Amino acid sequence: MDQGLIPAGAAPAALRIENLEVIYQHSIQALRGLSIEVPAGAIVALLGSNGAGKTTTLKAASGILPLENGRVASGHLHFFENDIAGWPAHRLARAGLAHVREGRHVFEDLTVEENLKAAGSALAGREGVQLDLEAAFRYFPRLAERRGQLAGYLSGGEQQMLAIGRALVGKPRLMLLDEPSLGLAPLVVSDIFEIIVRINREQGVAMLLVEQNARLALQVASYGYIMENGRIVIDGPSHALAGDADVQRFYLGHAEGGTGQTSFRDVKHYKRRKRWLS
Repeated sequence: MDQGLIPAGAAPAALRIENLEVIYQHSIQALRGLSIEVPAGAIVALLGSNGAGKTTTLKAASGILPLENGRVASGHLHFFENDIAGWPAHRLARAGLAHVREGRHVFEDLTVEENLKAAGSALAGREGVQLDLEAAFRYFPRLAERRGQLAGYLSGGEQQMLAIGRALVGKPRLMLLDEPSLGLAPLVVSDIFEIIVRINREQGVAMLLVEQNARLALQVASYGYIMENGRIVIDGPSHALAGDADVQRFYLGHAEGGTGQTSFRDVKHYKRRKRWLS
């Protein structure tokens, strides 16, 4: 598929990234002509090994690259058809783009309720939107039980719920989720992903999901992209990716025999599909 983009549909794209180049420290290239699309109301998975550029993609979309000595060198970023190149993170948050970062980043010395109220700062100047703490408590009843507890004393799973809840109270139109299962027990992961799917279905929130558990990500997403070395190497409907022998071998743990392959890009099947990367 040319440029790795989902075919245009009736609904506008929540996020469209075209030919994005990102550089850190003035010289280190992290993204190389990256193009992806997240349709309004859809869940899209962004997969790949460590260092592939997944987190950098989310940081570029949410406007926090400059805080980490990174910059967009070229390419286009559109949020619901608005050109957001150069928009600071606070402006994007007020526009309805929420970034749930890897590592949760809750305010440990504040209570659960105070963390949620702090998220209201993202709504300053946003017309017609009121802070909705109860939305977080409806989806995460455990947070309601612990609303007066310091966030630093929550379990890892509860902190992840709080991180998602902080994004949710701002009534986002798009959520960027970076490794929501990281470091959590399987049962907790299952609960969190059920709620993520509910939020998407009931609130119509589009989601770009970066996730180490590729199998789980492809189960909840309708479309997926796989990255290596700052580029998209393969993309398609989630069911097609899950059934692809190369994807199974490199990302879903279905190794068959000793192929000696060390990179997905070495697979002949991929080489036939990489025409837009040359």
